Amino acid sequence: MPSIQNPLVSIALCVYNGDRFLEIQLNSLLEQSYPHIEIVAVDDCSTDDSRQILQRYRAQHPERIKVIENETNKGYVKNFEWALRNCTGQFIAFCDQDDIWHPEKISKQVDQMPGHLLVYHDSQFIQEDGTTMDKKMSDVINMVVGADPAKLLLFNSVSGHSCLIDRQLLQYILPFDPDHFHDHWTAYVALNVGKVAYIRETLVQYRQHQSSSTDILNRRKKLDKSYHENRDVKKLTRELNWLKKCQSFSQNKDQAFLDTFVNLFETRLDTYFSFQYAQFIGKHFDRLFYIQKKRKSSRSGYIYRQIWGLRAKTLWAKFFK
Repeated sequence: MPSIQNPLVSIALCVYNGDRFLEIQLNSLLEQSYPHIEIVAVDDCSTDDSRQILQRYRAQHPERIKVIENETNKGYVKNFEWALRNCTGQFIAFCDQDDIWHPEKISKQVDQMPGHLLVYHDSQFIQEDGTTMDKKMSDVINMVVGADPAKLLLFNSVSGHSCLIDRQLLQYILPFDPDHFHDHWTAYVALNVGKVAYIRETLVQYRQHQSSSTDILNRRKKLDKSYHENRDVKKLTRELNWLKKCQSFSQNKDQAFLDTFVNLFETRLDTYFSFQYAQFIGKHFDRLFYIQKKRKSSRSGYIYRQIWGLRAKTLWAKFFK
């Protein structure tokens, strides 16, 4: 039975057409050393053998696995919300369908939970076939710790598969907005209303393939030439929508900072030059771009490029298309 020392941990596993790797993931969940877990698996109308796999595992482990089968497809983000709403544990772990968890993952994260609303860890990239890529998440980006939400305004270091949250965070993060990544939002909110801890160990083998929900290594972007067409317009518009979502959160630590940043960012989309925005970026560069592994020598060049507004970028693209 769960206790104060070993509270129940719910694993929110979201599934959609994941039969290829689902059994490997389920086995790694069942092999967790932590004694008190429940696996809440929500299938989002899969058309492959995912449901059959889940039902078979539930029959074998009825005391540990609960399976929910959606009647209509909710989509990736809303399916995670539904999974979280069905979790009963004091702590909740986000889980994708195609990774491999280290046996000590949950145990190590629970040990770090006191005083934190969210604990996450490093991850090891693996190929589609499971072979290592000899690269960790921390090799690609800097990992955020502490309680400064500004570090997550433009980039995210907290991947869902690495998250363990205290259930009290649910009152702030739900409902999820399907237009934004649920893990990014969860981490941003956690930094505003509490603290985030980071474990430097790689506790998940994070599978990279074409159907992955995220593309942190930018492999698909490099292959897809159409991605770069109108990239500035789409990228900046998407970022503005995200910033406005953050701005609307009622528990922001520094609302004045956020209001100024969003206003300057939005103005940049309708001007040729944006000197004030570039100045703001330069002043707060270490916070806003903390996650990016940029050399100090490239910093001034990057800030200079922020002077150009979207109108100038669009005009430039027309002349040199």
